[in-house]
Amino acid sequence: MINVLVLSQHSPFDDMHIREALDMTLIFAAIEQNISWLFTGPAVLALKQNQSPESVGLKNYFKSIKTLEIYDVENIYVCEKSLIDYNLNKNDLIIDAITLDFKAQSQLIRAQQQVVNL
Repeated sequence: MINVLVLSQHSPFDDMHIREALDMTLIFAAIEQNISWLFTGPAVLALKQNQSPESVGLKNYFKSIKTLEIYDVENIYVCEKSLIDYNLNKNDLIIDAITLDFKAQSQLIRAQQQVVNL
């Protein structure tokens, strides 16, 4: 088993970056890799509660993020500064996530054998 980190840095409303990251995370979980997912920058908006992506013409795949625990994906991280930048806190998120500062994010990335940047 290898340590794999999916790193999301793009807005959930820009292309399909978050959808592709979700698919990649589920694929790695299915082949029993130690998978983690880190949301930074505007990607943290994918975790915000009570969104209506349909209003901007997107399919609501955000609710699929809540199913990660079914696939034993428990290592979900968010950038502390990004939450502040978007006026969010952990209670505003659709799933439980571990908040990391820049130092902890760097340590997380260094601990991985593979980083997938989507």
